Amino acid sequence: MPAPVATPEQLAVIENRASSVSALFYDRVKQSGPREAFRYPDEKEVWQSLTWDQTGERVTRLAAGLVSLGIQAEERVAIASGTRLEWILSDLAIMAAGGATTTVYPTTMAGDVAYILADSDSRVVFAEDDEQVAKLREKHSELPSIVKVVVFDGTGDGDWVITFAELEQLGTDYLAEHPTAIEERVAATTKDSLATLIYTSGTTGRPKGVRLAHDGWVYEGAVMVAADILSEDDLQFLWLPMAHSFGKVLLSTQLAIGFATAIDGRVPRIVDNLAIVKPTFMGAAPRIFEKAYGRIVGMTEAEGGAKLKIFKWAEGVGLEHSRAIRSGKTVSPVLKAKFAVADKLVFSKVRERFGGRVRFFISGAAALSPDIAEWFHASGVLILEGYGLTENSAGAFVNQPDNFKLGSVGLAFPGSEARIAEDGEILIKGPHVMRGYHNLDAESASTLTAEGWLHTGDEGRMDEDGFLYITGRKKELFKTSGGKYVAPPHIEGTFKGISALTSQIVVHGNERNFCSALITLDPDAVTEWAAGHGMADKSYAEVVSSPEMHDVIQGQIDELNTKINRWETIKKFAILDHDLSIESGEITPSMKVKRNVVEANNKALLDGFYA
Repeated sequence: MPAPVATPEQLAVIENRASSVSALFYDRVKQSGPREAFRYPDEKEVWQSLTWDQTGERVTRLAAGLVSLGIQAEERVAIASGTRLEWILSDLAIMAAGGATTTVYPTTMAGDVAYILADSDSRVVFAEDDEQVAKLREKHSELPSIVKVVVFDGTGDGDWVITFAELEQLGTDYLAEHPTAIEERVAATTKDSLATLIYTSGTTGRPKGVRLAHDGWVYEGAVMVAADILSEDDLQFLWLPMAHSFGKVLLSTQLAIGFATAIDGRVPRIVDNLAIVKPTFMGAAPRIFEKAYGRIVGMTEAEGGAKLKIFKWAEGVGLEHSRAIRSGKTVSPVLKAKFAVADKLVFSKVRERFGGRVRFFISGAAALSPDIAEWFHASGVLILEGYGLTENSAGAFVNQPDNFKLGSVGLAFPGSEARIAEDGEILIKGPHVMRGYHNLDAESASTLTAEGWLHTGDEGRMDEDGFLYITGRKKELFKTSGGKYVAPPHIEGTFKGISALTSQIVVHGNERNFCSALITLDPDAVTEWAAGHGMADKSYAEVVSSPEMHDVIQGQIDELNTKINRWETIKKFAILDHDLSIESGEITPSMKVKRNVVEANNKALLDGFYA
């Protein structure tokens, strides 16, 4: 079906968008010059600030430095780093120089780094530190096209590796002789020029390079301007991996609207940073909300007594209040009064954990449990779930503060099209869709139709209002030996809404006679639980393997089984003695579970369920 009807004003904003990301950036510098653009922690953990004017000057020098190294139009420059100010500056400089950014997660192994750099034919690499440089040195002989490595935190060698400051100085020198060089590069960049080559981490096989044009990112930003849900007075906290499209699209949104962004990609510092930064909105993966939910519930249950009774009462009141509001019913004076008390005693403290000023969160990259979304809404924390893929520049559907349905991923972006194919697959068409996979013509042809429709690989349904509900992923759907189809993500999401202790759950049962599950528990939640159950001196492995913990999870599995179809019920499960991690290769950097890896690593255990 077509996207929801937009107003003429909204369509005008979208249709009159900038010609490129670099043009959008310099337009923003002109409009917002002295206003704050970025905030970042220095070596002493003191937050510093950059204005748009200062950002523009640095980006121009860095871009000129790249031009002096020989970077030509659409040539690739890679960034191998975590999320930090230098990542943003480098990305903007690459596009200002007319080049295209190749993204590399800092956790990527040396062999895969070499593959990505060679496949993309990258010419220069920005490396976060000496650890990233070491990977490049290890594979130097396999990277003949890399002419220079620029290190953020580390030392240069006067030859192949130079520092970030040295690149800026190269740019300063180049601009002295070619003062209009960057203006000329920006003017020569068109909407169809290659802007980004994002290598999807994938859950199987080698990563694929997704070719994204400038127009896709600019369109995404223009859609958010048209939505009018953010202003230049907002403050974003950005921690998401910039190597992922979700992080990148938030940068496009910032350039289009002009709000300031506080940046720190260190995940363990998110909670501390939120208290300091006090943002008005933030993008996040569902795991962040799951951990916060588990932490809050776990701490309260560990305290027990009167506090737990008050918490449970407030929870019930909040859910009743939330459901009344969302159904359009009038909230009775009695319920209003109860909610005011519940908010003062419980919910205000929940919001304080996020800094106290958040107007809404945007959740993406994976499915959010509807139960967790509802719990947060009951607490006065609105999570707007969206949907998209790297292949469509991150965003395709999103809920809005004044028009949302929990459990859905919202409405299609205006100026784009979406429909459900006969087999249930979601198809997307619009300016944000990729130009294809790099060096993979056959895969490009199987994913993109001649008419421009992108096959997402996800299944869904649209309600009468156009809200999209994701029902599963085509490749994840399996059939039991009894011939019944099962969609694991639905079951897994439902369970996470029940179990505050759970970190990950992988439902298994392809061609088996019943469904089983592998479960990992969140280390922080386990610590809280152990303290309240006489096991504070026990290790994580001892606690999760204890009969007491097994009984708790069994009770939660029993509750899950009352909420799903009979053929989907979990007959057997095991709690693993470790959480899944990026380092183990069991989850991707964007927090998606590599189902096939987890199942392969635990094959004997799974086979034992059916012996």
